[in-house]
Amino acid sequence: MRFLSDKISRLRIGWNETALTEVDFFCLCSRFKIGVQEMPLSVGGFYYRVMGRDFIAIDSKLAGPEKLAVMFHELGHFLLHAPETGATANFHGVGRRTRKECEADVFALCALIPKSWIGNRNPHDLIDEDGFSPEMIASRQLILTRYGI
Repeated sequence: MRFLSDKISRLRIGWNETALTEVDFFCLCSRFKIGVQEMPLSVGGFYYRVMGRDFIAIDSKLAGPEKLAVMFHELGHFLLHAPETGATANFHGVGRRTRKECEADVFALCALIPKSWIGNRNPHDLIDEDGFSPEMIASRQLILTRYGI
C-alpha cells in the first residue's frame, strides 16, 4: 500500500489530507478527461475504457457517502489500474475481492475519510453527522492500523 500512497500523493489532489467531495470528483474527472454517466444500474458503478477514452458509470439511485464511495472507488481504478492501451472494465461490488478491488476501496475510503479524521473525530460523529456507515468507519480504521495511511 505504500506504493499506492506514494503514487496518489504525487497527483496533488488532497487525497487523505482533506475529505474529497462530489465537486472534487467531477473536477478530477474533468482534469483527467473521464466521462461520467449516472444511470440506473444493477451494480454501484463501474470504470471502463473503450477506444482510448475513459468513462465512469454510477448508479443514479445512490446518494450520500455511499455514492461518493462508489465514485472515488471507480476513480481509483482509473488512477491506479488504467491500461496504457486496449479496453478494460472494472465493476464495483462484482466478483471476488482482488488486489485491484482492495486498492480501489482504500483509495475511496482515504479520499472520503482522511487520516486526521480517524485520530481526531469520534466514530459515532462520523456516522451520525457525516452519514458514513459503521462498516466504512471500521474499514477506514483498519486501513490506518494496517497500512498507516
